[in-house]
Amino acid sequence: MEKEKAEVILGLLEDEYGRAVCTLEYMSPLHLLIATQLSAQCTDERVNKVTPGLFSRYSTARDFMEADIEELEELIRPTGFFHNKAKNIKACCKMIIEEFNGGVPGTMEELLRLPGVGRKTANLVLGEVFDVPGIVVDTHAGRLSRRMGLTTETDPGKVEKDLMASIPVEKWTVFSHWMVAHGRAVCNARKPRCGECLIGIHCDYFRNL
Repeated sequence: MEKEKAEVILGLLEDEYGRAVCTLEYMSPLHLLIATQLSAQCTDERVNKVTPGLFSRYSTARDFMEADIEELEELIRPTGFFHNKAKNIKACCKMIIEEFNGGVPGTMEELLRLPGVGRKTANLVLGEVFDVPGIVVDTHAGRLSRRMGLTTETDPGKVEKDLMASIPVEKWTVFSHWMVAHGRAVCNARKPRCGECLIGIHCDYFRNL
């Protein structure tokens, strides 16, 4: 039943959002990696306001590794948690320089070794840069999946596992983008607009209103 339900929901999302894309703006794999780290507990919209200035100041992994920590913190301050984010970015780029010849690695195992990188970040980078399918369980994907009845889990890793079991692998990356698009347009956190929702009767949350 989960796969049948997921198939219907996928079809509706695809009809509505088509070839949805990543909403973080980036010019290189490294920039996407860093932008995704900055997006933790922060909106993509705010990150996109910060990164042009950030990436004009620091472009390469070596630039970030050698950056003055206080200057870096000031540039990323609007994204929140800037002390930890700056520390992780510098450490991440140091490892990229020392262990990966200055390039962003292309496997889940390698990405997860980088400071400040979890499965959400790794899956986004793999899907966008390396064409390796992955489900990005951000706040939108977690919230919408539970409301739709695609999972009952709250732990992102368990949500990811449930979604992987019911969604075809070739849809994993674009599904993540559809969830972001739908979460922003209709199924927002505080006041979901269920009367306008294309998922309708296929959604557990809607049926229980």
